[in-house]
Amino acid sequence: MTLPNQPVTLTVEQIDELNRKLSHMRHDINNNLSLILAATELIRHKPQTLDRMIGTLMEQPPKVTEAIGRFSAEFERAFGITRS
Repeated sequence: MTLPNQPVTLTVEQIDELNRKLSHMRHDINNNLSLILAATELIRHKPQTLDRMIGTLMEQPPKVTEAIGRFSAEFERAFGITRS
């Protein structure tokens, strides 16, 4: 990872945009975690739903990874951070 050589200045608008993207990422990840929790609770109370819920459980980790990746890319772009 390569950091900028000079201080980075962001406008209020850029900070606002990053903050909105951070908020969106938190919301997405909370939704994914809520689905995991709901699926596991349903399986606990109705074990016969396991086959139906396993798909929901398996879909969530890649969605969390994607949300983090999207925000990380925006963060790095805003601050001039590059990956070597």
